[in-house]
Amino acid sequence: MSDLNLTGEVRNEFGKGAARRIRRAAQIPAVIYGHGVAPLHIVLPERETVRAIRASNALLTVTVDGVAHLALVKDVQKDPVLQIVEHIDLLTVQKGEKVLVDVPVHLVGDPAPSVVVNQEEMTVSLSADATNVPVRIDVDITGRTAGQHIYASDLVLPADAELGNEDIMLIAHLAEQAVEAEVAAAE
Repeated sequence: MSDLNLTGEVRNEFGKGAARRIRRAAQIPAVIYGHGVAPLHIVLPERETVRAIRASNALLTVTVDGVAHLALVKDVQKDPVLQIVEHIDLLTVQKGEKVLVDVPVHLVGDPAPSVVVNQEEMTVSLSADATNVPVRIDVDITGRTAGQHIYASDLVLPADAELGNEDIMLIAHLAEQAVEAEVAAAE
């Protein structure tokens, strides 16, 4: 289950003016939807919510009027200049349910000397248990040499997770540094 617990209140005002009043009161407008139930429009406390959604695919327990909702952060809308959270979309999930999420890919380690790593894809889609979504997928590139490729099928996935992308999707490739290649060609 989720360690991140928030308390929300039902929101009755809608529109641009109402959203501005909500944000001035140090709250964030949000909506909880999914499972064929009517969307629940709520407001969440700003400080606690911003801390809770730092990690991608954060799983939250949101209590509204005494009813707990297990929800996955689906979308966070921010002001493009000030980076203030303007609205959050939460997807209702259940324990044991599979969800499709984008998970960041993080390259760990250093390749062989004079090798440049070009990361083509920053995220991969995974179908995973809603209560066990990985924060990121680490790929060890320690000692890898030029000419090697890392495909989606090479990723080590958590238990019960399946790749949502094609297996042949290129995650990263390793190449020689351009300076050494030009010197070798000149000789």
